[in-house]
Amino acid sequence: MLNQPKVSVCSAVCLFFASCLPAVAADKNLIQTLYHTEFQYNQDNREEIFTLDGEIGVLNASGNTDATSLRAGIISEQETLNWNNNYSADFLYKQTEVTSDGSSQDRVSAQRFYGTAQFDYKLQTPGRRFFMYADYENDRFNGYEYRATLASGWSHRMWNTDESMFRYSVGPGYGFVKAEDNVQSNANNGLILRASTEYQYQWYTGSKLRQFLSAEIGANNIKTRSETALSANLFDSLAMKLSFVVAYETQPVGDISGLNTETSLSVVYRFF
Repeated sequence: MLNQPKVSVCSAVCLFFASCLPAVAADKNLIQTLYHTEFQYNQDNREEIFTLDGEIGVLNASGNTDATSLRAGIISEQETLNWNNNYSADFLYKQTEVTSDGSSQDRVSAQRFYGTAQFDYKLQTPGRRFFMYADYENDRFNGYEYRATLASGWSHRMWNTDESMFRYSVGPGYGFVKAEDNVQSNANNGLILRASTEYQYQWYTGSKLRQFLSAEIGANNIKTRSETALSANLFDSLAMKLSFVVAYETQPVGDISGLNTETSLSVVYRFF
């Protein structure tokens, strides 16, 4: 008779902990949902995905200075069973009213098109890829008629979670350049080494930070480019984007500056 209370107490304790298990599991799921702590590193997406974002920023100033600026671009990503492809195109145009000899006239001070495409072929190990890259630049004010790059090599997406993503690529390539006829330049077509890194971070509110760095190292010139972008959702498919771009090269042509910066505020619309 004296042992019965002990058995009852043990049974009650077991029943108490058993009843708490569903609540603990529910709390764990809630924490994972709120704070995105369920990480899956080096996992390639097996779903077919295609996204297309278009952005445009327009500035029209009048008064002491009359100027019109236009920046437009598209960014797209395609995910299939065997490929992860990224495309982008960017157009910049700026026109300023200047006064000379008492008369006013419009003068174009910036006009550039820049397009890129990278194709990553997924290897057997998750996160490891073989990449092929191409870009084309036509800038009216950088001393070149055009510049283009082809490269291929190794790419690695080190992690991809609900919160963040990081990947890099490195490999040899070939650069194509043609300077303007009236500009002195020692730039020639030739072999290069290209490397790039990209980091993305997304908050639970939908705001996103993107940092991209690239470098092209050639025999006569080294080009680097940094793109920092912060976007915040306005509606389901509409966002505001603040971006800062820094481009630098060690051997610019003629008397062109080797350092160029751009700061822009634009509206982004997600088509898909």
